[in-house]
Amino acid sequence: MRSIPLNLTAAHECSYLDDQAAQSLIVDHSCSLNTEIYAQLIEQGFRRSGDQVYRPYCPQCSACIPVRLAVEQFKPNRRQKRCFTKNSQLHVEVKPAIFEWAHYEMYMNYQMARHEGGDMANAEPQDYLEFLGSTWCDTQFVEFSIDNELAAVAVIDEFDNALSAVYTFFDPKFSSASLGVYAVLWQIEQARHLKKEFLYLGYWIKACQKMSYKDDYQPLQILVDGQWTDER
Repeated sequence: MRSIPLNLTAAHECSYLDDQAAQSLIVDHSCSLNTEIYAQLIEQGFRRSGDQVYRPYCPQCSACIPVRLAVEQFKPNRRQKRCFTKNSQLHVEVKPAIFEWAHYEMYMNYQMARHEGGDMANAEPQDYLEFLGSTWCDTQFVEFSIDNELAAVAVIDEFDNALSAVYTFFDPKFSSASLGVYAVLWQIEQARHLKKEFLYLGYWIKACQKMSYKDDYQPLQILVDGQWTDER
């Protein structure tokens, strides 16, 4: 991979851990990215938010650990098996990552129910699409419908040997259906179906409940000192 120009952000309030400052390495906007380059970056612990590609780089903290799942090795636990069975009749449709008003409305309802006061709680349609979509990555919006009613959307990126779970949101009235769990299980099965090796799950943060759930999907691989390992 060619040299990639990186910038270090100024210190700012951490989004995941209270009373912590955070910094990130950001791929410079002058760099022309595509799915193939990003596939190499994600192997090195980078993630994307819209078109911006970043990696946490906090001098005093190493809590954000990149994780991925070798999909052929995954064995669901009892709760995951129940969730998969309960939602097995959902209708699933894979769509291109373009704006749809129904997606946006559900996304805003999800933000108000789960992340009121967060950065995206007042997102305009352009903000929403710029956050989840990308102008250079192979991104898909996966619809999950219950009785012909849109219930959830999972945003995924596809690479030659992997899928990446970008974000999932759902209609709050379907909270009891565990659609966040089901979306990950579906992506694991989809990766297997497409003969992909890995599903990237972003960052695992032990002390942050909204990120620690990834520990439920085993065996996780973690990136430590530039090497992926099964040990934790």
